[in-house]
Amino acid sequence: MTDTQKWQLLAAIAVLCGLLYWLSPVLTPFAVAALLAWLGDPLVDRLERRRLSRTAAVSVVFGAMTLGLVLVLLVLVPLLEAQISRLIDKLPQVVAWVNTVVLPWVAERTGYSLDQLNPQQLIDALREHWRQAGGVAATVLTSVSKSGLAIVGFVGTLALIPVVAFYFLRDWDDMLSRLRALLPRPLEPTVSTFARESDEVLAAFLRGQLSVMIALGMVYTTGLMLVGLDLAVLIGMLAGVVSFVPYLGIIVGGGAALIAAAVQFQDWLHPGLVLLVFVVGQMLEGFVLTPWLVGDRVGLHPVAVIFAILAGGQLFGFLGVLLALPVAAVLMVALRHAHRRYLASELYGAAAADPAAAPPDAPPPGAPPAGGTPGAPAP
Repeated sequence: MTDTQKWQLLAAIAVLCGLLYWLSPVLTPFAVAALLAWLGDPLVDRLERRRLSRTAAVSVVFGAMTLGLVLVLLVLVPLLEAQISRLIDKLPQVVAWVNTVVLPWVAERTGYSLDQLNPQQLIDALREHWRQAGGVAATVLTSVSKSGLAIVGFVGTLALIPVVAFYFLRDWDDMLSRLRALLPRPLEPTVSTFARESDEVLAAFLRGQLSVMIALGMVYTTGLMLVGLDLAVLIGMLAGVVSFVPYLGIIVGGGAALIAAAVQFQDWLHPGLVLLVFVVGQMLEGFVLTPWLVGDRVGLHPVAVIFAILAGGQLFGFLGVLLALPVAAVLMVALRHAHRRYLASELYGAAAADPAAAPPDAPPPGAPPAGGTPGAPAP
C-alpha cells in the first residue's frame, strides 16, 4: 500500500470510531441483536447443510432461542420472587444477628462501640418516607408524563432487538460477504485471516464463558441447597451470573452465603460447609469447566478482563460493558499478530539472525511474517 492509501485507511478507521462513540446511546439494541445473530449463526448453518432454506433455518433457531428464554423466565422468575420474599422476611433476623454478634465482635476487637441497629427505627423511617410519598409520587408522575416519549422509546428499543436479530440472522452470511468485498484488495487476505482467528477466539470465550456461568450457577445452587440454605437459588444464581469477572462470583456469592448461613443456623458448621461449596466450585471452574468449555485459545488474563469491563463502562456506558470482553479478545488476537510480525521483523534481527537464540515460536530466518504479507494469504 502507498502512503496515501495508508493515511486514507487510518482516516476511515478514525471516522468509524468517532461515529461509534457518538452513536453509542442508540447502538445498544443493534449490538445486542448482532450478538444474538452471531451466536445463532452456526446453528443456522448446520440446518442449512441439512437442506433447509436459510429463512426456515433462521425461523427454527430463532423460535428455539425465544422458547428457551421464555422457559427460563417462567422457571426462574417465580423462584427468584420466592427467594426475595424470603430474604425480606429474614431481614429482622439479619439485623438481630448484626446487633448480637457482629457489633460486639467489632467492639471487642477494635475498642470502638457502635450503635445497634434498631429495626423499629428502620420501620419508622420507612413510614415517614411513605407519608411523604404522595408529593414525591406526584412529582414522579408529572416527570413521567413529560417524558412519556422517552418511555415509549425505551419500550420500542426493547422490542426492536428481536426484530433486528431476526434480520441479522437471516442475512448474516450475505452481510459478511459484502463487508469482505468492500475491503481493499491488498488487505483482504490478512483481514480475513484476522477475522477468522478473532471469530474462533470469540466463540471459545463467549459461548464457553456463558456455559461456565450456567454450570457454576447450578453447582453453587445445588451445593447450597444440600447445605440447607434457604436462599440457595438466589445466591447460587447470582454467584454464577457475576462469575464472568474473575473471582467476583466467589467474593459476592460466598460472602452473601456465609452471612445467610450464619444468620439462619447460628453455628460454625454450616458456614464451613458453605465455604466448602464455593471452594469446590472454584476448583471445578479452574480445573474442569474453564479448560473444557472455554479452552486455552482465549488466554485473557483476569486483570485484563477487569480492566476491559471498567474501561468499557467508563467510555461507552452499558454498551461498553456489553462489548468490553469481545473487544478485548479481538485486541488480544491483534497483539498475537503483532508479536509474530515483531519476531519476524528486522527490529528483532539479533535473535532472528541466530537460529539457536530464536524463540521456539519464531519463524526461521528469511521466512515471511506469520501474519501474512499484504496482498498474499496468510498461512
